Amino acid sequence: MLTVPTNRRAFLAAAAGGALGGILPASLLHAQPTSGKTLTIVLPSNPITIDPINQLNHDAMVLGQTVFENLVEYDVDGVLKPQLAKALPTISADKKTYTFELRDDVTFHNGKKMTAEDVKYSFDYLLDPANKAARRSLFTRITKVTVLGPLQVQFELSEPYGPWLYFLTKYMGIYPAGSRKEHGDDYFKSRPAGVGTGFGVFEEWKPNDYISFRKNPNYWRKGLPHWDRLVVKMIPEDATRVAYLLTGQVDLISAPPPREFNRLKTMPGITGASRPTLGGALLMYTNNLKAPFDDVNFRKAVSAAIDRKTIGEKVYYGLLEPSAVPAPSRGWWFNAEADKELGFDLDKAKGLLAKSKYATGAEFDLSIQAEPYLLDTKDAAIFVQAQLAKIGIKVNLKVYEFSVLIQQAIRGEHQAALQVFMSPGEPSYIMQVCLTPEQVLSKSTGYNNPEFNQTLAAAFAETEETKLKESYGKLQALAARDAPIGVLGYVHASNLWRQTLQDVKVNQGLTIAPGEIKV
Repeated sequence: MLTVPTNRRAFLAAAAGGALGGILPASLLHAQPTSGKTLTIVLPSNPITIDPINQLNHDAMVLGQTVFENLVEYDVDGVLKPQLAKALPTISADKKTYTFELRDDVTFHNGKKMTAEDVKYSFDYLLDPANKAARRSLFTRITKVTVLGPLQVQFELSEPYGPWLYFLTKYMGIYPAGSRKEHGDDYFKSRPAGVGTGFGVFEEWKPNDYISFRKNPNYWRKGLPHWDRLVVKMIPEDATRVAYLLTGQVDLISAPPPREFNRLKTMPGITGASRPTLGGALLMYTNNLKAPFDDVNFRKAVSAAIDRKTIGEKVYYGLLEPSAVPAPSRGWWFNAEADKELGFDLDKAKGLLAKSKYATGAEFDLSIQAEPYLLDTKDAAIFVQAQLAKIGIKVNLKVYEFSVLIQQAIRGEHQAALQVFMSPGEPSYIMQVCLTPEQVLSKSTGYNNPEFNQTLAAAFAETEETKLKESYGKLQALAARDAPIGVLGYVHASNLWRQTLQDVKVNQGLTIAPGEIKV
């Protein structure tokens, strides 16, 4: 039986030699749909759900945002724009009331016109604790949604909370009034036909293979999409993902192997690009409630022992921008002093370890993800393992699928977990979700500091960049003092695609943006 080489170098050597036709299984050579213009893209991980209010994987948000839309969106350049709303909302002087005017030309895939009643229904469902929406915690400051007219809806907040607008772009969708009761949650999870307004209509989900959508012929953005069918394949193995692209079985892939990225994008018929994500970070969730991370000096020793610059340059070939704090170094809110406090210094790491409860050394389990998610974290984990060994810390690597690892982190069952964490690009998101109570990843660190919480709450009410920079700078200083979470750096999104495609632009907010691509 013929098999695809699992060794990356062996595969690429075969590719360069034109031998792919001989090494690919026959089934891979006949996977392309045949009718109309089909865009076929590839994700490295299997989705858990298409439902936007329960989605935890940004790769899979490509699926949800093909079907569902919201009042506002990020475009591929990271600019916040109206989507189902006519314009960005009007906001009251006390920053607690937001009013949206809705577009009057939007229909759901079932033919029903979208109205303010649908918007209210969607948010009321999300906010009802009985429905246990994974993303509810981001929106609990919404106290009331009121329909002011068929195309006008108003949101009242318990306190000023500007970030919620940015969170709408990824963690919420608008669906028809009554649809949750009519269809049930499993329908939204795995076969949401008829309940969205997006450019793609759900067609089929073949587990561990692909999910397909057909063109929405009544899409309100006239002329889009440029394809008749979208097929999203799931292929975790780097070499196989690249093989599909090189042989024309697919049109575009995400998470290409960094080591080969620059060479692959110059191969005949192939091109590619990368861009900094709005808020994608390589994080080490350090469980502050479990030994040995229950000691601040140990946590700071681990941080000081990691050479982030080398990881960025030698492990990820420029696709990781080093940072030790929850802010990208290119961000206007970056605190360089805080970053220096947690940065690489091997002698300092040894001194901090000597001051900790674990002065003679310690060991811990580091959970890592089996499949790539923007980047393959296994490469960084092996490097971290070697670096911590230099100061007497033993790291046991444990590999899990994304769905298992993220649930470990959510439940706080891990000692430490290394994972790429995607955020909407709003500066406070990582700090809120991982470092304050009652959020989806609060237990990933177990950190709860009243001063941190109060400073973040004050930032939520602020809109002036100068004052926000001061607040975010203080939050990073507190993070440098307590080291509640490990930050290795901020990631770049990268795609490779066949040159036959047009208008491909790497999405800073998601991994792939298929809506405007021409086949």
